[in-house]
Amino acid sequence: MPAAVRVVGVIDLKAGMAVHAVRGERERYRPVDGVIGGEPGDALALARAFRAELGLDELYVADLDAITGGDGNPALLTALAREARVMVDAGVSEPAAARELLHLGAHRVIVGTETLSGPAALDDLLAELPAGAAVLSVDLRDGRVLSPNAQLAGLPALDAMRRLRRVREVIVLDLARVGSGAGPDVELIGRLHAELPDLELLAGGGVRDAADLRALNTAGAAGALVATALHRGVIGPRELAALR
Repeated sequence: MPAAVRVVGVIDLKAGMAVHAVRGERERYRPVDGVIGGEPGDALALARAFRAELGLDELYVADLDAITGGDGNPALLTALAREARVMVDAGVSEPAAARELLHLGAHRVIVGTETLSGPAALDDLLAELPAGAAVLSVDLRDGRVLSPNAQLAGLPALDAMRRLRRVREVIVLDLARVGSGAGPDVELIGRLHAELPDLELLAGGGVRDAADLRALNTAGAAGALVATALHRGVIGPRELAALR
């Protein structure tokens, strides 16, 4: 039997607030208002609730302001890093920016294809960062890679991962499924695991309930990014305990 799937709580930051992501359509994102986490949009309260109420000590944090070219939320990232082990996507494509995230307290830095300028930039990042500090995120929309790099943009996930196969852990994140209720792409995770069994895959986008987590586990995912199902209490302490 494979090890139990690792559940990573998600916090998306926009204008200093935790927001509910919907299909990658960022103009539609509104402050999180769920059954855990205190006041709507309170990112720190949400992080504390993930840990205290759900036992999750690992978080995926996407600084959407930084990803879209703004100043980002460095003070809030520092505060979140005091609450949990955080992996942070802030749109970095250069070593200096990645090192700054580590300095702020990030446990690991996410390098997303959505903002990565190309394979050479990933090589530069990995050469400059401590071993294991970088996590690749293959950012997809409907199964195709999002990237400013012409050689990567539009590729199927497997083709892009073969070109970027330099890290041990890879997030497979389909933005079209995020907050959609459509369910994760279990079939894709299964294909990727079969072709690249040495990689640890974290599935992102669409997890609805514990049954989805079990299906991803069976398909070969090492973990899953979960947001909406945690906010709404569909996956709670009892469901998480049953997975362990």
